[in-house]
Amino acid sequence: MNTLSYTYSRTFSDGNNRDILCNMTTDNGGWIVFQRRFDGSTNFYRNWTEYAVGFGNSTSEFYLGNQIIHEIVRDGIFELRIDLEDKTGEWRYAKYGQFSVYGPDSMYQLHATDYSGNAGNSLKYHHGRNFTTFDMDNDIWPENCAVRCHGAWWYGGCQQSNLNGDHGNDEHAKGINWLHWHGWSYSMVSTQMMVRVTKH
Repeated sequence: MNTLSYTYSRTFSDGNNRDILCNMTTDNGGWIVFQRRFDGSTNFYRNWTEYAVGFGNSTSEFYLGNQIIHEIVRDGIFELRIDLEDKTGEWRYAKYGQFSVYGPDSMYQLHATDYSGNAGNSLKYHHGRNFTTFDMDNDIWPENCAVRCHGAWWYGGCQQSNLNGDHGNDEHAKGINWLHWHGWSYSMVSTQMMVRVTKH
């Protein structure tokens, strides 16, 4: 996993302080990390409220929270970088020049365009999708994609990526999948999702 340089504390609209993890080494630094996985020690099969407010901690695996991500990116133009590690230790990345997560009234809808990188564009299918958890079904599939894929994500019907899926699970479409690199029956070992401001 890339070196994570420091944390700082920030207060959000719910009045709580959160430790924000910053990566100052990857791709010229300046990144705010909002998702990190590497050993399966944290359960990512969580409900809507937990995904809104976040879970885990900055020293281990964590998800910062959809509401927190929304508040970070709403007042500027941000880019997204996703780093992925497979079972051989190879790393690849996907980068999106335009990234945002809309607010709760829009079910934390994803906006991610302007792809570059070497992992393949497995997030393109999820652009414009609403977030779905096992207790809040906002996808377009007749059933619940979060249940089917054992995760929580911006599902459609259902996924080409599933980075909040079940760590180490190579069963079809249930693991930490990235379709355009290793397909649906291969779970990534490590992931890191992070944002950086390009214009205030």
